[in-house]
Amino acid sequence: MSFVTSFVRNVYKYFCKIEVAVCCAGFIALVSLVFLSAFLRFFRFSMAWNIDMAMLLLAWTAFLGADIAYRSGQLAGINILTRRFPVKMQTVIQILVLFIILAALCVIVYFGLRLAYFDRLRRFQSLPIPFSVVTLSIVVASASMAVSTVIKIKDRFVELFWKNSQPPLEGNS
Repeated sequence: MSFVTSFVRNVYKYFCKIEVAVCCAGFIALVSLVFLSAFLRFFRFSMAWNIDMAMLLLAWTAFLGADIAYRSGQLAGINILTRRFPVKMQTVIQILVLFIILAALCVIVYFGLRLAYFDRLRRFQSLPIPFSVVTLSIVVASASMAVSTVIKIKDRFVELFWKNSQPPLEGNS
């Protein structure tokens, strides 16, 4: 394995760990903020920035959580049509579906970046930050899902062509 390949893998693993930590911290902050707001509302004390911050945290935790679930294979799948096919046919269908997912994610990233650019002037009602911070949550998660999809496609190709034999050495293919 080359230095560049191992470096990229280490960076990706580190990014995944950071993503999980940010998602967990955001979820804890979201639940705490909503609970605190409800508790303080009982005493007729209002926090004006609560709804905006909750929307920001919800967007980031939802999309990062979806990426974490996708990467770890925890999303629901329906294989009722393909489970009786031969294994190689199932793998080919998986590759085709992954390419469709990759194309959709690229479209989401492209149009998400455009939307974030237009949202840069729009502000939250009570927070001094641009609304594009929320919009970027789907861009970041979709880009990360695209990387995960490329890795899944590579794994399916290895499974399809080199399952019973040794895959070619890195740099010798």
